[in-house]
Amino acid sequence: TVAENVGFGLEMRGMGKSERQEIIDEKLEMVGLSEWKHKFARELSGGMQQRVGLARAFATDADILLMDEPFSALDPLIRDKLQDDLLELQAKLKKTIVFVSHDLDEAIKLGNHIAIMDGGRIVQYGVPEDIVLNPSSQYVADFVAHMNPLNVLTALAIMRPVAELSISDSGAYDLDWSGQHQIHFNAEHHVDTLYIDGQAATLTPWYEALDFNTLAANTYLSATPKTLLKDLIRIRHATGRPAIIMHGEQVIGVVGGDEIYEGMLRQNTLSAQFQTTG
Repeated sequence: TVAENVGFGLEMRGMGKSERQEIIDEKLEMVGLSEWKHKFARELSGGMQQRVGLARAFATDADILLMDEPFSALDPLIRDKLQDDLLELQAKLKKTIVFVSHDLDEAIKLGNHIAIMDGGRIVQYGVPEDIVLNPSSQYVADFVAHMNPLNVLTALAIMRPVAELSISDSGAYDLDWSGQHQIHFNAEHHVDTLYIDGQAATLTPWYEALDFNTLAANTYLSATPKTLLKDLIRIRHATGRPAIIMHGEQVIGVVGGDEIYEGMLRQNTLSAQFQTTG
């Protein structure tokens, strides 16, 4: 049964039945399969079978888990949902997962760090953004050439730093080249005053579920250095204004239309440079 499957590793350890059953019930509830625990795995859908595998892996309470292409045979919608579930479970349980995949999109979505292998050797290891922007070889450049930058590049990679912002005659920093969007800082680069066409504006933190329709007319959105390019585009489209990038209370940069455009071009430029010099 599903319950026996999840508890197999615990049984092999010699764990007592009552303790084992408690862990099995906990992990099945965690992956949403409690009501199917008396079913056989063959009676479940492909996605549900993979949830059984997740429950079995987490039931062992190992510090490091190896997952070898667990979602590769699933259709895209189910695979995407299970990837989201795995990220949520990992955040709760704080386990290190070594995840093997031939799907770069999957690796970038799930991985804090990625190791690219060629012929059994690791040819580059790093955070996803660094691998995409700074490939170490032609092999890696080819591997990431068709990667969608929207899901990889972050605000930190494409923003215009505060040091590069121009200063107007009034002493305000221009957030873009139009002069319509300006900011005054204090000595610590904390926001003092924001302006849109000379009118005072407010600042609201962006978050995933933010309803743009609830924003006041003169509002800027702030984002973190880790905000993805796809979300910065959403901010730009919804507000028509640059996103203000903040580290805590400190403004560190800005992402407007020019920065978004340059960020989308950057990956293709790097790939072309490798092909020219390789």
